[in-house]
Amino acid sequence: MIHSNAFSYINVLDKAADASWIRENAIANNIANVDTPGYKRQDVQFADILERELKSSKYNTLQEAVNKVPLERLNSKIYTDHESFSYRLDGNNVDIDTENVELASEQLRYQTLTTAVTQDFSRLKTAMTTP
Repeated sequence: MIHSNAFSYINVLDKAADASWIRENAIANNIANVDTPGYKRQDVQFADILERELKSSKYNTLQEAVNKVPLERLNSKIYTDHESFSYRLDGNNVDIDTENVELASEQLRYQTLTTAVTQDFSRLKTAMTTP
């Protein structure tokens, strides 16, 4: 990570991309365990953490808030979703159709985040090389 206000937005996008990658892996693990008796689906929490940190900063603009977000607090958390709930008699709570939709959605999110980071670096490069 780069510690400068010029890179604050990129650093937050980087954290979001990391969380998205972790969530993709959790969803893939859920799909792999769809037939495992007693397995409970895993999910990743990040959006709530980011929202809480942005709201806790008392600044007038989003850019000011992003500049002050403590990156060490933007760590995604893996949790077991609906531990006491099950779709099936074997105790498993993974719905394969839902997981496939979530996986496709997360793949799009990850691609969007990495594209945004790439574009931000391209803009910085252009700004540094333009006379």
